[in-house]
Amino acid sequence: MNTAGNSNMCKGHCASGIPLFYNLDCTELLEVVKAIGSREVKKGDVIFQEGGISNSLCFINEGKVKLYKYTKDGKEQILSILSKNDFVGDLELLKESPHKFNAEAIEDCKLCIITKDEMKTLMMNNPEMGIKILESVAEKLSQMEELIQNLATNDIDARVAYLLIELIEKYGHRKDDNIIIELSITREDMANYIGVTRETMSRKLRKFEDDGIIQLDGMKRIIVLNEEKLKLM
Repeated sequence: MNTAGNSNMCKGHCASGIPLFYNLDCTELLEVVKAIGSREVKKGDVIFQEGGISNSLCFINEGKVKLYKYTKDGKEQILSILSKNDFVGDLELLKESPHKFNAEAIEDCKLCIITKDEMKTLMMNNPEMGIKILESVAEKLSQMEELIQNLATNDIDARVAYLLIELIEKYGHRKDDNIIIELSITREDMANYIGVTRETMSRKLRKFEDDGIIQLDGMKRIIVLNEEKLKLM
């Protein structure tokens, strides 16, 4: 058996960087490698559409993906922005089912793809991995419930603050006393995330800037100057 070759295959495969598979040794990871395929998608490509059959999971190796639905009046409502190591698919993990939302690449992406039948086998053989996946699903459900509650009960300032806090958690990095958010989504995407118009989003961001909470640095960077004030909104 070519141990060195197998080790290199493990390290080089997209599955090796996915936290769900960290607990597997190289022999177990090779079984995952055999089951997983890869796919590259360009920015703007639709990965799947609402109503289509969900028979596989896609793990994001590089790039970012937005999940969204259309409201009754045809407006896009973003449900989540996913990035490296998140998985894209239906929340019903282990059986074929219709997709309940759409998924679109908002950056060029590299995906690892595994069928639900293969995933079910891996989870049965590796209970710890199964627990991690279920925890991830529970977190996604919690985030969606929080988003729904936010849209239903909060005023627009609170919604914008909620979005900025989420962007801090996902994309923020600290520099001195501030937090830099490097955006991969547009103002339109930000507006669609919290159910307001693009004009309202731009106006509220300028208000937050005037209040000394944030500083806008072009269209792709937001500097958070007062995180505590943001959290109190």
